[in-house]
Amino acid sequence: MASSSFALPSLKLQFPTHKSSSSSRNKYSSSLQPIKSSVSEKPPYISSPGISPIQSKPTKLPIRKVPGDYGLPLVGPWKDRLDFFYNQGRDEYFKSRIQKHQSTVFRTNMPPGPFISFNPNVVVLLDGKSFPTLFDTSKVEKKDLFTGTFMPSTELTGGYRVLSYLDPSEPNHAKLKKLLFYLLSSRRNAVIPEFHNSYSELFETLENDLATKGKAGLNAANDQAAFNFLARSLYGVNPIDTKLGTDGPKLIGKWVLFQLHPLLILGLPKVLEDLVIHTFRLPPALVKKDYQRLYNFFYENSTSILDEAERTGISREEACHNLLFATCFNSFGGMKIFFPNMLKWIGRAGVKLHTQLAQEIRSVIKSNGGKITMGAIENMQLMKSVVYESLRIEPPVASQYGRAKRDMVIESHDAAFEIKEGELLYGFQPFATKDPKIFDRSEEFVADRFIGEEGEKLLKHVLWSNGSENESPSINNKQCVGKDFVVLVSRLLLVELFLRYDSFEIEVGASPLGASITLTSLKRASF
Repeated sequence: MASSSFALPSLKLQFPTHKSSSSSRNKYSSSLQPIKSSVSEKPPYISSPGISPIQSKPTKLPIRKVPGDYGLPLVGPWKDRLDFFYNQGRDEYFKSRIQKHQSTVFRTNMPPGPFISFNPNVVVLLDGKSFPTLFDTSKVEKKDLFTGTFMPSTELTGGYRVLSYLDPSEPNHAKLKKLLFYLLSSRRNAVIPEFHNSYSELFETLENDLATKGKAGLNAANDQAAFNFLARSLYGVNPIDTKLGTDGPKLIGKWVLFQLHPLLILGLPKVLEDLVIHTFRLPPALVKKDYQRLYNFFYENSTSILDEAERTGISREEACHNLLFATCFNSFGGMKIFFPNMLKWIGRAGVKLHTQLAQEIRSVIKSNGGKITMGAIENMQLMKSVVYESLRIEPPVASQYGRAKRDMVIESHDAAFEIKEGELLYGFQPFATKDPKIFDRSEEFVADRFIGEEGEKLLKHVLWSNGSENESPSINNKQCVGKDFVVLVSRLLLVELFLRYDSFEIEVGASPLGASITLTSLKRASF
């Protein structure tokens, strides 16, 4: 994401990638096994003299003091905020400090700083070796750190701290995460057909715009398709047939702005923008009516899920606020950001890759009797690699935070650093997933990077889901409940796209959340 330190996390609903039979009941069906959540049991860490309480053996790397400082109170964080947003920009902010300190681990301040967050001091982890520390809940606490050094008002979530802000040690974390597992499990058979229905409508809209205007904006159309898909597949309702109509994406956008404005650039004059959206919180009361409309929609259309919540000891009200957040912030936000970003990289790759994807997708679907199933999708090796490469090169979650539970040692490739209990750790994921010591041609979009045995080994370094791609979410970790779901819907987008079109051309612009895509050409399939 070009202009924000925090990208919306991807979908928080798990959809396991089990293979399905080609003899599914219809073209867009899938046969799926029930979702299971697992609990990882870890032995306690035992401290020994000269050994970090977190490490099982002494480090072989030189121990180095974490370089960098935070500057003067108020002044240092404010200056760093200006550098981050305006003077340098996000990527240069980190690159310049890596160069200055000759280290991928250093101290600095993260926005927004005063007067929204009064303790913006962090230890930054910017390489693929140190970054995964942020996933280990035996080492770090994740309480109230979803958006980093500040937490939005709970008035924006019905007065509740929703799942994203809970640490696994809190009792409600397991209950709410299980509820989201249950939601997707109960609706698993609707995902593939409803994606087809919603995105067929999207492509028809884009084609009409191209025919009448000569170009078509993807983002707004994708927003509507994504919301329609999530409502139809997860709640069995078409928003257009309700009081919400087509207002869902607009209401969500306004509500999310009130949560993330301290981390965004909206394109206002620099002085005005920094004062209005980076220095003070916007009043939640201004979006209260909009949020209530969304809440009413979810409450009226999630009866069976709310019944399940009550059976597990969660009030219907708290459950509904969590369903709204998981669907609108996590799931919708993920599709809003990642789909345009993925198409940006594929569009830039050109006709050769488009042709290869179209041939693979059509060949597999044809051999599967014309049916789109989970099993068929698993056989599309290039398409799967393209999705993983898109998640690697521009992950939809840019930032991760964790607070050290105890004194420990963190290793980069070159040195080891002593971290004190209570220090806030921050990782900027695009640097970790483009670590040149892990990925060859790390700054390039390599479509077939994850094909074959060696390619599959690299999946452990794909970290978009708040965990490694070869690990699974459980009630004991903070990995995305929807790790498999986001991969599935991203694959479905490419399947639907290249079944319909041979190639496409785009123009790319910037937006506060990800890329802004304008389609200038859609070449209909030639078969």
